[in-house]
Amino acid sequence: MSMVRAGARGGAMSEPNITPLIDVMLVLIIIFMVINPPNPLGLDALVPQPNPNAEPPSLDVINRTVVVSIGDEYPITHKVKINQDEVDIRLLGQRLEDIFKTRSERVMFVRGADSLPFGDVAAVIDVAKGAGIDKIGLMTQKIESENR
Repeated sequence: MSMVRAGARGGAMSEPNITPLIDVMLVLIIIFMVINPPNPLGLDALVPQPNPNAEPPSLDVINRTVVVSIGDEYPITHKVKINQDEVDIRLLGQRLEDIFKTRSERVMFVRGADSLPFGDVAAVIDVAKGAGIDKIGLMTQKIESENR
């Protein structure tokens, strides 16, 4: 791009040097990419891995373990089970708060039927996070059958 001629015929003509401008812009782009790395989004989930050499858990550990089961009938009835107690999904948060208010370890597991969409399982995980559960593990039928 040329600038307006200064002077009469055959006068000096100047053009801006844009190479330093491009260099500065590239350096700024690299700096902003390094400063702002993309943050991954999603739910943190723990999937228990079976230990083939482990002994069966003690009765005390089994009694302290909280498992929220979501059955095939969940979309229709809106009912889940905390261990063996059936609970309406709207009351799940309060029940979990009552269970975990005296415990130091806030860990629970979610077991969902294979036919359920993950959105239903994620809704239960969201309620549990809202109730103050620190760690939530996912249980599958395959892992459960390997532990037996």
